[in-house]
Amino acid sequence: MATAKKTPSGNWRVQIFLGKDKNGTKRKKSITASTKREAERLAMEYLISNGLEEADPSKFTVRQAIRGYIDLKRNVLSPSTIYGYENILNNRLQSVMSLDIHELDSIAMQKAINEDALTKCSKSIREAKNLIITAVRLYDVNLNLKVTLPPKQPVIKNLPTAEQVICMIRGTDIELPCMLSMWLSLRISEVRGLQFGDIKDGVMTVQRSKISLANKDVVRSVNKTYSSTRKLVVPQYIMNLINAVPHQSDEEFIVPMNYQVIKYHLDKLTAEYGYTLTLHDLRHLNASIMLMLGVPDKYAMERGGWSTNATLKAVYQHTFSDERRHVDEKIDGFFEDLLGVSAPR
Repeated sequence: MATAKKTPSGNWRVQIFLGKDKNGTKRKKSITASTKREAERLAMEYLISNGLEEADPSKFTVRQAIRGYIDLKRNVLSPSTIYGYENILNNRLQSVMSLDIHELDSIAMQKAINEDALTKCSKSIREAKNLIITAVRLYDVNLNLKVTLPPKQPVIKNLPTAEQVICMIRGTDIELPCMLSMWLSLRISEVRGLQFGDIKDGVMTVQRSKISLANKDVVRSVNKTYSSTRKLVVPQYIMNLINAVPHQSDEEFIVPMNYQVIKYHLDKLTAEYGYTLTLHDLRHLNASIMLMLGVPDKYAMERGGWSTNATLKAVYQHTFSDERRHVDEKIDGFFEDLLGVSAPR
């Protein structure tokens, strides 16, 4: 079912897919209201009254409200977001989940926060609180909670240098995925989503991701954010690694390895070398290298696919100006020096 959309008349409408009739024609139920929130609330009540949840909408528990919200958004949010919501539903702020949504107050929420603070980080608790507030708003319950979240704890990691990482991964089965992440700043989901057809004339289009949810791969034709879809010049060293991967079609994945396999090999190597390093840390290394080389924020954000207020306010476009090419060559030169290889300029 889709989220509410505004109609030409100014009202908001939700269309609920009810299946197909005996002739194969799609059956839909349209629910219209004067506001987006009201339309989605009525749609959720319709879902529940038709068997998705056996409950009186006026007496929902927090758990039922979140479940209804997840069902309402399932087809418009990313699988990873839905997976995260399911995780919150089952594992976060559990002492308030059985409360009636009208009974939830600051005291009950603070108690749940205190319990989770023993084992959960501030970010995890904040996300759970925000999901609860958003879900119950569909029932016109506006919570004005006055609670204290645990303070954010700075994570200070002593990462190995790029040179040390190269020495560790060079010639191994995970050299290509690690180099794509550390050199070109790709997320591991973007690395695994790359197909051979995404590279044309030495330019890679990052436009797909393959994420692992509950040990199952889900391929998304869109990236994490708008800015994540980007083009990158592929350094010759990485191009050589890609060309060495056997394939028969452009639709095949450049890195076909399972996420857990890549992680296992990296964990084994880091333990052997005595380092502390995760797959995501490789992007952190790339960011620190760009900072060290004095790469302007505009190009650093562009290469890494990071969003900022500036990029959100403007039309996003990739630049291949002389200055951008100079930035690419500067970063490529850094890694090529570490590898002891040279590329034609």
